[in-house]
Amino acid sequence: MRGIILAVLLLIAGVCQAQTLHVIEKEREINGVIRRGQQLSVELDPKTVEKSWKEYLGKKAGKVKTSKGLLTVEGAVIDTISSTPLRVTSMVGSNAQGSNIWWSLDMGVAYVDKDATPKEYAAAESFMRGFARRLYRDDVLRQINEAEEVLRARKSEQDRVVKEANSIQNQIDKNRQRKQDLEAELARNTEELKQLELNVEHNVKQQEISRQQVQDMEKSVELVREKLKAIK
Repeated sequence: MRGIILAVLLLIAGVCQAQTLHVIEKEREINGVIRRGQQLSVELDPKTVEKSWKEYLGKKAGKVKTSKGLLTVEGAVIDTISSTPLRVTSMVGSNAQGSNIWWSLDMGVAYVDKDATPKEYAAAESFMRGFARRLYRDDVLRQINEAEEVLRARKSEQDRVVKEANSIQNQIDKNRQRKQDLEAELARNTEELKQLELNVEHNVKQQEISRQQVQDMEKSVELVREKLKAIK
């Protein structure tokens, strides 16, 4: 059992280590306007990713507004990227591998751009990678919790099976003892039967002897009566 769970955890760890956090510069059309931004791909469910991304932005940037799949944060304060407030526009989509997160950062005078604002671009890329690492870590923890739930269920089942086996063994022991008791009782009954049969045989002989004694006594009494009759 421990080997199975260990194999599962090692597999999870291997998957986590194998994830490559790709962040690319990508343009998207938002409300008829082409905007340049960054896109991160993760191998996880889009619904889970969107929910986590919205919570992450809310915690790290500010109040998030949602409209038709578009996430926006007005006056976002992300000190690690820019010292001035940002207007964040973001959306989460799906792809063959899982999900992609795209965002565009408007600094007021310019958008975060790989060539025009390399420092801010690198910081924004680091921000997205940090989110991805957290996302994967949370997913691994979830899988570990599920594995632990399975382990607890297996242990509970194992305890039940062991308890059942002990109960069966106890029944076997009781049955074996009962069998021994019955065999001993049967042996005693057999001996008692033999003794009773001997007693019956002895009693028959005693009856014959007693009958003969009675007959002899009757003859003796009759002789005495005859002698009495002879006295005149």
